[in-house]
Amino acid sequence: MSDVRVRFAPSPTGPLHIGGLRTALFNYLYAKKNGGSFILRIEDTDKNRYVEGSEAHILDSLKWCGIIPDEGPFSKGEHGPYRQSERQSLYSLKIKELIEKKHAYYAFDTNEELSELRKEYEKRGEVFSYGEHNRKELKNSIVFGEKKTNALLSEGKKHVVRFKMPKNKEVLCRDLLRGDVKINTKTLDDKILYKSDGMPTYHFANVVDDREMKISHVIRGEEWLPSLALHVLIYEAFGWDEKPFFIHLPLILKPQGKGKLSKRDGEKLGFPVFAIKWEGDKVLNGYRENGFTPEAVVNFLSLLGWNPGNEKEIFTLKELVSSFSIKGLNNSGARFDPEKNTWFNHVHIQQITDEEIGDKIIKEFNSSVFEKSDVIKIAALVKPRLNSLTDIKTTSSFFFNRPERFDNKDLKKFKNLDFKNIIRSIIDVIDKNPDLNLFKEGLEKVVKNNQWSFGKVLGLIRLSVVGNLSGPDLFKTVSLLGKKECVLRLGRLKKTLSEA
Repeated sequence: MSDVRVRFAPSPTGPLHIGGLRTALFNYLYAKKNGGSFILRIEDTDKNRYVEGSEAHILDSLKWCGIIPDEGPFSKGEHGPYRQSERQSLYSLKIKELIEKKHAYYAFDTNEELSELRKEYEKRGEVFSYGEHNRKELKNSIVFGEKKTNALLSEGKKHVVRFKMPKNKEVLCRDLLRGDVKINTKTLDDKILYKSDGMPTYHFANVVDDREMKISHVIRGEEWLPSLALHVLIYEAFGWDEKPFFIHLPLILKPQGKGKLSKRDGEKLGFPVFAIKWEGDKVLNGYRENGFTPEAVVNFLSLLGWNPGNEKEIFTLKELVSSFSIKGLNNSGARFDPEKNTWFNHVHIQQITDEEIGDKIIKEFNSSVFEKSDVIKIAALVKPRLNSLTDIKTTSSFFFNRPERFDNKDLKKFKNLDFKNIIRSIIDVIDKNPDLNLFKEGLEKVVKNNQWSFGKVLGLIRLSVVGNLSGPDLFKTVSLLGKKECVLRLGRLKKTLSEA
């Protein structure tokens, strides 16, 4: 296959987990690096597990991250439709072809009958599987013959279609990441290709669709690695010599390093596992709602299971496309580190312009206290302290809202000082320096003359204007707040300390 065509094929059974998002990302990066096409295909053949709103969540998650499909349900393409539920006529033709070639057969065993067989096998200490060793003892078209099978089909007898696993055959499974593995069919059972509801299983539909959509590389999670032999055999059963190249990505592991990161882990461990909010039985925030930039999320995910081959860690999506290579993929699981994720977000926030941060501040506080130029200065002050865009509220609020309360622990640090005299002197310095840019120089003189601790005096000022003992550059803060406001806030702190 000369043209690179990859697909991301999620099932709409719930919100898009970041593991699926990473799979989509790696497919996208490989396609764009090689001048190919990235296809989105919705695998919605499992009616029982379908969840309303899932498809929209998948599409919106990809869009937010900048992972835009070249073909898909809402994109033009000559290989559609891109929802498997809309491709039923194709699957019907293809399953008949496989049955005619004697590579598949009808099975009429009921769920109850199969359940009883499993129990019998368990009693003997064995595991039941439907395959070459016992299929002639079960209820299927191989046993019944053509006449009886057709009669059962005509009367609407409930059935499935199973793949007829070849006897004692070595199947060569090739994975570009993991190498070649040979699987003997005696370890495999006759998997269901067509369900009793008239819909194909993933195993059948994905092979047919990958062929019809001319997919050159199948990049998917390693959970599908055990199914690779079956998929290879289906290709061979149809007589399709040209198969896609397969790449099975490593798992994303829990922060502890053990076990696959699941959708439930977000709630348990206190961090999102979705790109954007999911509104299902529960409302679960995603990284977008937690103040993460899409650039940070994409950057972090790209390094879970992939290494650029150098020390570079910070990437834009464009840079990732340029740098991506299959050779950089790992075959072992990648541990999810929430702290590292936050660090990536902090770094990417620093790349946002002060003006953009300023716009977010204005939106957050909806205030006309400051001119736009001053808000941009505020943005420049608080931006280095942002790990999340949601931190804007806590890091900037004191500019717009006068501190009403002070922590008792903070107040105790100044209780034994001559705070009344110190605050009076600070106010006097402010009064004598209309230009607050000269405030620092004047303050240093007063502190020196009175032999006060400069650190304690600065702490007193910071507590009065900010409301606590941490914050951005103090003198720039004082300058932005202005003379009148600073004097007022110093007075409020003086009163509070006097009453404490």
